[in-house]
Amino acid sequence: MADSNTTNFTNPSTFILLGIPGLELAHVWISIPFCIMYVIALLGNFTILFIVKKEPSLHEPVYYFLCMLAAADLVLSCSILPKMLAIFWFSSREIDFNACLTQMFFIHSVSAMESAIFVAMAFDRYVAICHPLRHSTILTNSVVAKMGLAVALRGGMLILPYPFMERQWPYCRTNIIPHSYCEHMAVVKLACADVRVSSYYGLFVVFFVSGVDISCIAMSYTQILRAIFRLPTKDARLKTFGTCSSHLCAILAFYIPALFSFLTHRFGQNVPLYFHVLFANVYILVPPMLNPIIYGVRTRQIRDRLLQLLIHKGN
Repeated sequence: MADSNTTNFTNPSTFILLGIPGLELAHVWISIPFCIMYVIALLGNFTILFIVKKEPSLHEPVYYFLCMLAAADLVLSCSILPKMLAIFWFSSREIDFNACLTQMFFIHSVSAMESAIFVAMAFDRYVAICHPLRHSTILTNSVVAKMGLAVALRGGMLILPYPFMERQWPYCRTNIIPHSYCEHMAVVKLACADVRVSSYYGLFVVFFVSGVDISCIAMSYTQILRAIFRLPTKDARLKTFGTCSSHLCAILAFYIPALFSFLTHRFGQNVPLYFHVLFANVYILVPPMLNPIIYGVRTRQIRDRLLQLLIHKGN
C-alpha cells in the first residue's frame, strides 16, 4: 500500500482511515475516553432495554420510543467504535471498500432515525400534556409500531442513495480518508469526478432532516409550554415541565454538537483538520453515552427500577 496515494483505480479494494490526522501520536491517549464512552453507551443502553422489557409498568409509548432510541444508539456506537479503536490501538487502518460504504450508510441513516425518534418523543409529550385523557387512544401500540416503522424507513430511504452514488465515482487520486470513520463527505472528496450531485444531496438531507425535525419539535414544545403556563399553580407547572426535562436535555445533546460540527465542516475552512475530525467523533459518540444517563437519572420509573435490581442483586 506504499503507493496507494498515487495509484490509478476506479473502485479501490480498500480505503485507508487515518484516525485523527495530526494527532497520531496521541491516538492511544485519545482512545481512553472514547473507549470509556463506548462501554458506558453499551451498558447504559442495554440496561434501558432490559429494564423496559422486564418491567410491565413501563410498557407505554414513551418507553417504547426510549427503547427505539437506545437501539439506535447501540447500532451507531457499534458501527464506529470497534474500527476506531482498532485504528488507535493496532494501527489497523485498512477498511474494505464495501465495508466502508456499509459503515457510511449505517452511521448516517441511524443518525437520521435518531432525529426522527426525538420528533416522536416530542409528539408523545405533546399528547400526554395537552390531551392527557386521549393519550392511550391516540398512541396505541399499533400507532407506535407504525411510527417506529416510518422512522426506520425514512432514515434508510434518505441515506440509501449515498453508497450507490459513492460506488459509481472513480477514485483515481487516493484511497486515504483523513478521518476515523467513513463519513459521507470525507469519501466524496476522494473522487476525481464532478461530485456536485453527492454534495448537494448531502446538503439536502442535512437541511431536510434537521429543518423538518427541529420545526416539528419546536411546534410540539410551543404547544406544551402554552399548556404548562395555563396551569394554576407553580408546583403544577414545575412538575409537568419536569416530565419533559430529560427529553429536552437529550435533544440539546444531539442537535447542538451535530449542527456545530456540520457548520464548521462546511464553512470553517480555517479550522484545523484534526479539530473537524475530533469533533465529528465527539458529536457521534457523546449522545449514545449521555442518553441512558439522562433518562436514567431524570426518569423516576427507570431510576427506581434500576435501584431495585441493584439492591436485589446486592442481597
